[in-house]
Amino acid sequence: MLKVGHWKDVEPIIYDDENAKAEKRVLIGKKLGAGNYIMRLFTLPVGGYTPYHTHDWEHEVFVLEGKLELKGEEETYVLEPGSFAFVPANEKHGFKNIGDTEVKFICVIPAKGGE
Repeated sequence: MLKVGHWKDVEPIIYDDENAKAEKRVLIGKKLGAGNYIMRLFTLPVGGYTPYHTHDWEHEVFVLEGKLELKGEEETYVLEPGSFAFVPANEKHGFKNIGDTEVKFICVIPAKGGE
């Protein structure tokens, strides 16, 4: 059965501490029956960020709004609306809002990465 929804109807998970200042919404995940991939929408307020971290699954990222810095192990990139990025498994990475408006980006991970 097809399942559709609107991002505003998905309850956000708020991170607001020294490790992260971000909001995550699991748009498509186990709750909807997705068994292979998880689609999440992240919102970073002005100055917001995620931890600089690593794990054993990849990310596929697409920027919808704002100006986003993606820090990798060897390079740092500036992503703007329409930009995409592939973060390989085990690559240390972190995201930071470097603009003057909030950032919204889609992040897709394999189901083994949790939600």
